[in-house]
Amino acid sequence: MTVNDGLRLIAGIFILISVALAGFVSTQWLWFTVFIGLNLFQSAFTKWCPMMLVLKKLGFKEG
Repeated sequence: MTVNDGLRLIAGIFILISVALAGFVSTQWLWFTVFIGLNLFQSAFTKWCPMMLVLKKLGFKEG
């Protein structure tokens, strides 16, 4: 799995978790969803995301 694939996978999982937490715990968890969306938005322009560093250290392939 590549870094980009891992990034999409983790973003999707985090969004699903935050929406579930918003539904069952508190709607304040939607701010976490906003944070993820903003990170994805900026990474579309900069081609860089903090999670990419973590995934590279975990051994995900570049490209």
